[in-house]
Amino acid sequence: MPRKISHIAPEWWDYTTLEDDLINDAARLTERDLRQLSRPGFKVVMFDTLEDFYLAEALEYIHAWKQATPDNPAGICGPVGPTEQLPLVARLINDLGISIKDGHFWGMDEWYDENTKKEVTMEHPLSFERADRALCFDRMQKKLCMPDSQLHFPKADTAEYIKSWQSGVRCVLMQGGQGDIKHWAFNDPPKRTGKWKNEPPPPADDPSMPEQLDKSEGVVAFPYYRWHHNIVVPEQHPLTAERELTLAALAHWPIVTYQAGLTGRVRVDEAFAEAGIHPQILLTAQDSDVIKTYVELEMGVGILADMAFDPQRDKGLVQLDGSRLFAPHTAWIGLKQGQFQHNFAWQFIQLCNPELALAEIQARAMSNEPLLDYQI
Repeated sequence: MPRKISHIAPEWWDYTTLEDDLINDAARLTERDLRQLSRPGFKVVMFDTLEDFYLAEALEYIHAWKQATPDNPAGICGPVGPTEQLPLVARLINDLGISIKDGHFWGMDEWYDENTKKEVTMEHPLSFERADRALCFDRMQKKLCMPDSQLHFPKADTAEYIKSWQSGVRCVLMQGGQGDIKHWAFNDPPKRTGKWKNEPPPPADDPSMPEQLDKSEGVVAFPYYRWHHNIVVPEQHPLTAERELTLAALAHWPIVTYQAGLTGRVRVDEAFAEAGIHPQILLTAQDSDVIKTYVELEMGVGILADMAFDPQRDKGLVQLDGSRLFAPHTAWIGLKQGQFQHNFAWQFIQLCNPELALAEIQARAMSNEPLLDYQI
């Protein structure tokens, strides 16, 4: 029997498509039930009124910026939604005369225009940058506000935005807000389309998964390198004292890792399932840097790809070997089957995997096509 159609977003597999019994069970949770979800690295806080909540959000901005100094710049990453805290931030800055000249701000997301292939302009009514500026930063006294160069908003070309994260500025806090379909930022649920029209795709069957590249029809794949998942924790974390790290030890802590179907997440799930252990998956993300940020904020223990950790850059964090806990992966280089390539393409693949001969690479890539020497 097909699952329900969402009454919020009919084209998506959002939470309203779940079974009624499951939704009703969640709705029956009491305040006490929710408070009991608190555990190391994850704290549930209840507010008496919405006004108290918005003030708490505004104060998080202030506390983050007050940690910034000329030698140690710091900031906060925030969404648009809710927005009620933004005018409060500006008012607190102005009324208390707090200088945030060394502070930074990162907008969490932005709308993308399919027609222009760029982010929406500031004139667009849904522009997140427009909302952040109009509701918060434009209301601050200029003598107190950080310079415009320290306001970072995502663009379609993400190079500058990524550079701002890698510039040594510390992100003290990342706020998040749930959308109507319970998504975080633009991490949307699966779309109802094609073979997944009546049932949502199980992660292992999603053809877009990188783990499926070597099995994709019409694609020839060459192995590049092997990698595995490691564990990342803050310095002085109790897990650093473990002589032999185990899955059972990890399961005692809230875990932050990749979204289902991304960056080998299936291997993580399989390892815990085979051990009969139910891990506390607190948060998931697409990007390794986001996972490390959550770990830095002590929201949980990170499980991420070993090559995503840099001891020089990731100060304050420690990487623990997970090669004994999780099955290894292979990174692949893929080409369209039977498509002619420039000579440098074959040579690049051989540089990545010297065990392969050029003739073997060409033969596998061209399949039954004649090996013509189109070298440019």
